[in-house]
Amino acid sequence: MRKVINCIKDTNPLINQKLKEVSVEEGISIATELFQILNSRKDGIGLAANQVGIDAQVAVVNVRKPLILINPKIISQENEVPYYEGCLSYPKKGVNTKRYRDIVIKTEQEESEWYFSGAPNPSDGKGSWEEDSKSEDDTQLRLLESICVQHEIDHLNGIICMDRKIEMSYKRTEKKVGRNEPCPCGSGKKYKKCCH
Repeated sequence: MRKVINCIKDTNPLINQKLKEVSVEEGISIATELFQILNSRKDGIGLAANQVGIDAQVAVVNVRKPLILINPKIISQENEVPYYEGCLSYPKKGVNTKRYRDIVIKTEQEESEWYFSGAPNPSDGKGSWEEDSKSEDDTQLRLLESICVQHEIDHLNGIICMDRKIEMSYKRTEKKVGRNEPCPCGSGKKYKKCCH
């Protein structure tokens, strides 16, 4: 079985290139292998073909249910959201990115478009066929699924999440420690002689 190439330690010539389109049959076969790799690792929610050295526009996502993306294209995207993302190809190198809460995509194996949204469901807007779920957890999972689909489609186009890195500005809310005040680390020393 193939393994995810760790791009921090090893070279992966496919990670930054647009991958070739494939037939649905070939895509299903590759997706099956990707799911096997993902399931054996137990630490990811999505995987693209180039992460394991395959030049094919195929990715899998497994957040709410298993999804196969063959030659996917993003048709529309709305409502930007900041999101912290990690990547199996770059372990422990997560970054803040800007993604979209709502996207519509098209895949090779489906005639209809797929809609992903992390928007909250109104409490009275659930159809009788929909499963019961805690709305906050479901909203978070649907947003995660939308982000993951975008992340994997980026991989198929040679884009990694680090390429989408944004700097987050944080407003400082705690009081600034003075030079002669006790250090917040708990050492009992004055701040200027301890952690400064």
